[in-house]
Amino acid sequence: MEQDSDVLPPARTLAKEPSMSSTVSTAISPAGTGRRPVRTGLAIAALALGGFGIGTTEFAMMGLLPNVAAGVKVGIPEAGHLISAYALGVVVGAPVLTAVTARLARKHLVLGLMVLFTLGNLSSFFAPDYGSLMVTRFISGLPHGAYFGVAAVVAASLVAPTKRARSVGMVMLGLSIANVAGVPLATFVGQQFGWRLLFLLVGAVGLATVAAIARFVPAQPAPADASIRGELVALRRPQVWLTLLVAVVGFGGFFAVYTYIAPTMTDVAGVPAQWLPVVVALYGVGMILGNIIGGRAADRSVLGSIYAGMAVVAVVLVVFSIAVHAVWTALLLVLVVGTSGSMLIPGLQTRLMDVSPGAQSLAASLNHAGLNIANALGAFLGGLVISWGWGYTAPALVGAVLAVAGLAIALLSGRLERRAR
Repeated sequence: MEQDSDVLPPARTLAKEPSMSSTVSTAISPAGTGRRPVRTGLAIAALALGGFGIGTTEFAMMGLLPNVAAGVKVGIPEAGHLISAYALGVVVGAPVLTAVTARLARKHLVLGLMVLFTLGNLSSFFAPDYGSLMVTRFISGLPHGAYFGVAAVVAASLVAPTKRARSVGMVMLGLSIANVAGVPLATFVGQQFGWRLLFLLVGAVGLATVAAIARFVPAQPAPADASIRGELVALRRPQVWLTLLVAVVGFGGFFAVYTYIAPTMTDVAGVPAQWLPVVVALYGVGMILGNIIGGRAADRSVLGSIYAGMAVVAVVLVVFSIAVHAVWTALLLVLVVGTSGSMLIPGLQTRLMDVSPGAQSLAASLNHAGLNIANALGAFLGGLVISWGWGYTAPALVGAVLAVAGLAIALLSGRLERRAR
């Protein structure tokens, strides 16, 4: 039987790879069983489809916030708490769901998480009032981090070790594509035909994801020694916390700019308001490019990709604060900011998996909890300097400082690792 070059050989040959043996399951059966090779590309695409649905429901709410506020009869600040409820669900659900489901087979786990995500969004479609919508948004956020964490581990197990980060980046690509296609479409449909249709559309994507995962993702049993206690051991490792701190601090710079991109582009760059969908799409295109570039870079050197990514983000954000005063340079820099920020994600995700042998699912899921905290941190600090009267270019400079701080933490992490060796 000819084997797919992107799929690892049977598990019995992996004993020589101790760093991967705890996480990689048999991608194809031993010769002679008659089973066909795993269609790796389709399996990863199925996992990425779930990321597309998650990204759509997370970011489209921002564009539909006035519509939602009017629909449930609250002010826009109160409606903004629905976004916070989703983020809180991510932060809570990432460690809790991953730890308590440690003994479940990974394919069953990603299926269950996507079913929960789908039910949460369909419940939001039917939510009659503000309070119930708050609850359903929290429920929808619970599987977010756990899904990406387990999906990353599954995707990495399907390919050769030299392609792990690239595979992880392809799963994250679904989140980036959502910003180019899913979010603009859901926003348009929601504005024209009712904001509740957002949740119906995302529910449909969730159902399609469940079917695709069931069809294309191979069965993967949980590690024999998996347990809640074993997963939580990851939280005792300093390198896990240092990597999470890199994500929270360093990536906060990206969100400091992204949160206030609309007023920055209209008030500073002079971009017409009707061009804002183009601005968001450019961010999304940049995020796609960043995931691809970052995945390839991390396959060569995980820590090296994080060092380079943080340095690039710092420089780009300083340039953005200067170039944003002209329309065309502002639009170009939006694309570059999206690219530079997303370059970090595959490296951070892979780094967390590397420093958590035996607890990779929990560590990988915590990355998304960290990114949501980064979102809150960047938005808070960016809003703070704007309120001080420093203008809409100030968040980019704050972001550059955060990126430098993230680089310093990453360098500390690398130095401690070299000492330990």
